[in-house]
Amino acid sequence: MLAALFATSAVLAVDRGQGDFSPLPASEWNRDKAAHLLERAGFGGTPEEIDRLAALSPRQAVRRLVYFEGAPRTALPPFDASGVFMPGLEDFPPSRPAATDLAKKTGAAMGVKVKPEGNRRLQPVTNQFFYWLRASRLETHRLNYWWAQRMLASPRPFEEKMALFWHGHFATTEEKVRDYRKMQRQLQLFQQQGRGNFRRLLVSVAQDPAMLAFLDAGVNVKGAPNENFAREIMELFSMGVGNYSEQDIREAARAFTGWRYDDLSFRVDRQLHDDGEKTVLGRRGRFDGTDVIDLILAQPVTAEYVAAKLYAFFVRADPEPALRKQLGDMLRSGNYEIAPFMESLLLSRDFYAEPAVATHIKSPVELVVSTYRKLGLHELPGAPDFNETTAALGQRLLYPPTVAGWAGGRSWITPGLLLQRGNFAFDLMFPDIGFIPQDRYPSLATGTEIRAVHERIRAGQDITSATRPVGKDETPGNLAMANLNTDRDEDFNTRYASYRGWQMAIERVKPIPRTLARIDLTGMLLKAGCRTPQDAVLHLERRFLSVRLGDADRQALAGFLERELGTTDLPAAASYAEEPLRLTLHLLLSRPEYQLG
Repeated sequence: MLAALFATSAVLAVDRGQGDFSPLPASEWNRDKAAHLLERAGFGGTPEEIDRLAALSPRQAVRRLVYFEGAPRTALPPFDASGVFMPGLEDFPPSRPAATDLAKKTGAAMGVKVKPEGNRRLQPVTNQFFYWLRASRLETHRLNYWWAQRMLASPRPFEEKMALFWHGHFATTEEKVRDYRKMQRQLQLFQQQGRGNFRRLLVSVAQDPAMLAFLDAGVNVKGAPNENFAREIMELFSMGVGNYSEQDIREAARAFTGWRYDDLSFRVDRQLHDDGEKTVLGRRGRFDGTDVIDLILAQPVTAEYVAAKLYAFFVRADPEPALRKQLGDMLRSGNYEIAPFMESLLLSRDFYAEPAVATHIKSPVELVVSTYRKLGLHELPGAPDFNETTAALGQRLLYPPTVAGWAGGRSWITPGLLLQRGNFAFDLMFPDIGFIPQDRYPSLATGTEIRAVHERIRAGQDITSATRPVGKDETPGNLAMANLNTDRDEDFNTRYASYRGWQMAIERVKPIPRTLARIDLTGMLLKAGCRTPQDAVLHLERRFLSVRLGDADRQALAGFLERELGTTDLPAAASYAEEPLRLTLHLLLSRPEYQLG
């Protein structure tokens, strides 16, 4: 079924309308086009939200989304940080051995001193290392919830949709950055500058501590330049593969030497910067990093590359070379201003042409957030867990798999992932009463050893016995006594530190609220005037799907609902209709059509 839908989309994609960026006339504007606009430039909406957009002219509707003209001035709450950061964690060591080696050498690390006497003199240092690994990760999960809540409730959804695009374009991960504060600042950079000027955004990202940490700015120094950032800024962030030489990368890397950060602030270390002449993209001079960025932006291919990525994300995939050039010319002529470029795209006949509608495979984040918005929810549910759900579907925010971000498109859909999408719909309709919050309890997948140590410590065992690897024989007697003696000589116990770090983290990181979605399908459908199972299925189809069902499929769903209700009279079954309606909606949301937006 899904393959057939995609095959149809592929045929339609070779079509009329592509490359026609003339504005859609008001005479062709209707409710379906308003729904398409809200789906792509936001995360979908309720019938009431679509109706309000449809009542505007197409230009007014686009400007409301892109420039927030006429949008409610609702204040969005800032991220409520837990306060887990401690002085001394600014220069977090890259590994546990690096942390303990530093402590041995200097007498302290991460703001924690080595014990002057006694057993396990480095244990507090090791505990602190694992504490920050756990605390930063857990706080990042809370940051994801905050961002998803903005996607759900913001009256400016395009702001968050652009931030989502740039997060996939300038992909960094907390897994390497290891500091939720840096990830938060980068996210806010995307939110605040995502609709602005691309040059300003590119320079800001290049000087952003999260990006500098992710691409090893600390080892990019005069005399031994590291090519990571120079390569990625050309290959992934601006020009694309094949539009530069290896010599360009080597020379550009010299220009970025000395670009560093102090905690959350950018600085240039002049002692480590190579101020010599360099030749980059055919130009020669004593370039620094900003100069190189300007040389990159002067290349026509840069505008084509960036504009084509925006087009592929918001309109349709894989624009042809001629179209890429046309898009690049539009972006360059507008001096790389993103908002006017996006206004032209979202207002164009191309955007509303049939092959562009309902041909985009929703990413996991788009799928989950749009489901909540279409249900009319205003608060992100705590179960099913947003992070675990989207990760199971292939996309955990702030943890992209590579510097290239997520592949997207058909990679989101495999038989297994399609089943997982159906499981999400089921968990939403019928919450799992056995759900265990993983921000309070180490997961079964990764926390077996931590829980084992916890249980043994609570049972009164000494640290050596409690931290024996899971599954090892715990022979009593002389072996236990030998381990106790060893305890007195070791500098630290890594397994205990892993356990203690987790314990310290959950003590300080605020819990994620675990409210469930308040869903009233019965009230929703009766309010919409539905009287029969056929009415109910048609309303749900129009509310949730961008692709219309075939008559046979629609009748099959209506027949299923009728059997579950035991009647064709929906109002008469109102007292018990909720479960049959939820089963029906689960079936609808599990269908291939729902994966397209």
